[in-house]
Amino acid sequence: MWLFLTSRLRTWLLLTVVVPLATGLLRRLGLALQRRRGPSAVSGALLRAGDLGDRARATLRGRRGRRG
Repeated sequence: MWLFLTSRLRTWLLLTVVVPLATGLLRRLGLALQRRRGPSAVSGALLRAGDLGDRARATLRGRRGRRG
């Protein structure tokens, strides 16, 4: 079925569905890891990956980041 979708539609689906779900999952994993074992490099990296998805989404929508 994936073969029959146009490349533009596949790209749209990835950016609007898969990427937000993946970044949300990474953030949840980072928070769960911090609750269990305290802050670590791995949990910090997972949280940063979740924030990266939020910043990218905000940029694509034309909003400014937290620093702006």
